[in-house]
Amino acid sequence: MSSQQNPAPDTAEAAAPTAPRPRRLTYAAALAALEGTALLAGGLWVLVLGLTGAPDDRQQAVTLGITLAVLALLPLLAARGLLLRRGWSRGPAVITQVMALPVAYNLLRADSMAIPAGIALAVVAVAALVLLVNGETTRALGIKGPGRSE
Repeated sequence: MSSQQNPAPDTAEAAAPTAPRPRRLTYAAALAALEGTALLAGGLWVLVLGLTGAPDDRQQAVTLGITLAVLALLPLLAARGLLLRRGWSRGPAVITQVMALPVAYNLLRADSMAIPAGIALAVVAVAALVLLVNGETTRALGIKGPGRSE
């Protein structure tokens, strides 16, 4: 290669964003990580109670604990993708929030201590949705709308 030719940049360097990450994107990632952490903690708690306690149905408790722990991967991976400004990460993050809204609604309808949890979950889900569909977030993730191929 001659000295006048420039080598092709590495794909990692070429894909690295030059502008700072918008705060809205950071907040959306933090909320997704919070939800993922809460799901993981709840899953591990149910799993431990199912294995060590005396649940009505041990198999159901263990299955629920494992399911919650596995479901925690979706928002946690989405949060990591949002922090790294990956365009694919907005989809799983939005899906997580949309799935959280019916759960929050059911918690709000309960006549128990679940009502504050429902309020908190609804607030987090709506706030995260607003942050995720914001134009600044969309531009930072490099997502183009329909018909905008430039």
